[in-house]
Amino acid sequence: MEGIIGNDKSSCSSSSTVPGPCLSKYVDPSSEESHRYYLARRNALEMLRDRGYEVSLEDINLSLQDFRTVYGERPDVDRLRISAHHRSDSSNKVKVVFFGTGKVKVNTIRSVAAEILSQETITGLILVLQNQVTDKALKAIELFTFKVEIFQITDLLVNLTKHVLSLRHRVLTDGEKKALLKQFNIEEKQLPRISKKDAVVRYYGLEKGQVVKVSYRGELTESYVAYRCVW
Repeated sequence: MEGIIGNDKSSCSSSSTVPGPCLSKYVDPSSEESHRYYLARRNALEMLRDRGYEVSLEDINLSLQDFRTVYGERPDVDRLRISAHHRSDSSNKVKVVFFGTGKVKVNTIRSVAAEILSQETITGLILVLQNQVTDKALKAIELFTFKVEIFQITDLLVNLTKHVLSLRHRVLTDGEKKALLKQFNIEEKQLPRISKKDAVVRYYGLEKGQVVKVSYRGELTESYVAYRCVW
């Protein structure tokens, strides 16, 4: 079944009556710090790949043991940085920067920006944090001439697109979007909306006006397709 409107539900629930940390099973108690960085970096690499950037499969498939051999039990966050070019446009380059556990202040942001921009030209920056960002630091980020995205490290401990309850999302090209609007004889504003704050929208780095095709097939229900416009 295919249509414009569909139920787009994703949730994380537990049948246990005893509350516990949702992500605890993903963290190795023997070396929590390196395991958190390992998971966050791997999922950041997968996120970039799904956005169309050139990412090494060898880097994605690096085992936890090999990660610890390369980066140590207490990784230096500067060594975890990732740079990647887009497959369809080599001038489109994104940088992923990891931060430690301290609060992110304006001088930290300025220092990181100055260091990166002195070495390379980028069109996007992804910051992976473990603490709060001060208001002054946020204002400094707003002055950058390129897109800056902020993720907490807990956002990247799992790849949400691989979750068993996650619906399948595919980003439509501009041509596919035009064809969709023509097919249903509607305008963009008439499409069901999906917030820019939605976890899937943030994962793919989508902008206002982009459209995603949401597919679902249940064991006891027929499959359906819905379309949502980022708003």
